[in-house]
Amino acid sequence: MTDETVTYEVADNIATITLNRPAQRNALNWDAYARLEKYLRQAVTDPDARCVIITGADPAFCSGDDVREIMAGPKAVSADTTPVVRHKPTPAAMAALECDKPLIAAVNGAAIGWGMELALYADIRIASEQAKFSEMFIKRGLVCDVGGFYRLPSIVGPAKAAELLFTGDVITAAEALRIGLVSEVTPHAELLPKARALAARIAVNPPLALRYMKEGLRRGTYGDPRDLGGWAIETIRALMKTEDHKEGVASFLEKREPVFRGR
Repeated sequence: MTDETVTYEVADNIATITLNRPAQRNALNWDAYARLEKYLRQAVTDPDARCVIITGADPAFCSGDDVREIMAGPKAVSADTTPVVRHKPTPAAMAALECDKPLIAAVNGAAIGWGMELALYADIRIASEQAKFSEMFIKRGLVCDVGGFYRLPSIVGPAKAAELLFTGDVITAAEALRIGLVSEVTPHAELLPKARALAARIAVNPPLALRYMKEGLRRGTYGDPRDLGGWAIETIRALMKTEDHKEGVASFLEKREPVFRGR
């Protein structure tokens, strides 16, 4: 595999997008976010791609934002800096939500924070038995991106979504299957073959009908995420300036329990 933070390949009408920072458990830095958006949009226009798989280079799917670069680096939001978060949904999130081809998340390990958000943007989620999931934004003094608000309640129900969002608890692949977050749990070695077999069954169908089928599901189930996504990003912008957020980041970097004070 190359040294690119995210890779893209197509074979047999299946595009595979792989998060490729295994030493960082595929945490997303600025470059990875940009490449993820680029490749999701490339898949839409690629005539050879009829179905898309998103996965991570082992051992993780995606451990969320790279805390050192995004939350504690020189471009991080503070009261004294110009915000880097925007008054609109995260570009990579919108690229995933606007992908008009069937999207499968092959969750091979930890899907934490924005990593779980990414899995939620997929139409179908298949998990390795080694996978685990957490909407841990609350632990950093933040709210989730549009996935947790827009998709999670429809997938697992409002009460279970509230529990996951309010606690930031980590759940296993078995629990994810029980609550309907994933449709299948497989032995780790079988995950990508299973995902590719499913993608192949999808990709043989008429491409235009597939796109309209996906659009019908989106309209019937979710609606339009733009206003909600813009609100979420604006709220994240405000929360990133709080002492509790700074404490959440510091406690992570210092490997200790945080102490939140409501300010």
